[in-house]
Amino acid sequence: MSGSGLLGPADVRRLAADLDVRPTKKLGQNFVHDPNTVRRIVTTADLGDDDIVLEVGPGLGSLTLALLPACAEVVAVEIDPVLAEQLPKTAQERTPELADRLRVVNADALKITTARLGVAPTALVANLPYNIAVPVVLHLLAEVPSLHTVLVMVQAEVADRMAAPPGNKVYGVPSVKVAWYAEARRVATVSRSVFWPVPNVDSALVLLRRRETPTGIDRDAVFSVVDAAFSQRRKTLRAALAEWAGSAARAGEVLEAAGVEPGLRGEQLSVREFVRIAQAVTRV
Repeated sequence: MSGSGLLGPADVRRLAADLDVRPTKKLGQNFVHDPNTVRRIVTTADLGDDDIVLEVGPGLGSLTLALLPACAEVVAVEIDPVLAEQLPKTAQERTPELADRLRVVNADALKITTARLGVAPTALVANLPYNIAVPVVLHLLAEVPSLHTVLVMVQAEVADRMAAPPGNKVYGVPSVKVAWYAEARRVATVSRSVFWPVPNVDSALVLLRRRETPTGIDRDAVFSVVDAAFSQRRKTLRAALAEWAGSAARAGEVLEAAGVEPGLRGEQLSVREFVRIAQAVTRV
């Protein structure tokens, strides 16, 4: 047993063997086996004693065990029924005095709502499967308005896209949609060696702090502009938004009304400028 009740490499492999669990690419399973990494994640999340933490994809429980002493409650959403059933047992064995702080929900995170959780989590802290990281973050920010802090470990490239500012070469749809809800920044790089099995990419921690969303416009209306603007990245906004607006000429009129230069490209605009375009279409 590793120190402080946390799981080390031998613990992770033994647990997986006992459960006959073989990490699958389909579920994006790469289990963290380094206690120092999970400690760093919890420290970076800067949780308070009254925080209710939502964890997605807890797996064998490496991060879960580190979260339990740092907050009031952990609600862990796990899609794999075998892992979901085991997690409370692992918490009871490793940290019996804190096990009552854990509740496990066997569900798909992309279908979770506050009602399904039964509580209003204040923070999302998770090692997210690479293949669904952005959809999960956007879904939970939309469905769980009580979340004020999000700290997720994702593929380094995904972290860069989530936190990219306008004009950055990786700025795109995820960057703008995340910015609708929160300020995002990449805060740490995580070596691939802390995972089992070892992925073929490095990971990173990205921290999101929720802010007030723009008022006076529907989110979906703004997101439709964003999707259109980036559907043809090399085209100017006037051309890229032609189908969305009804014609290139009308797209130009909408952009002028929004105070946005029609010759710009989508990657040059902030979320506020996309909001202005969505508002202007109702006036032109």
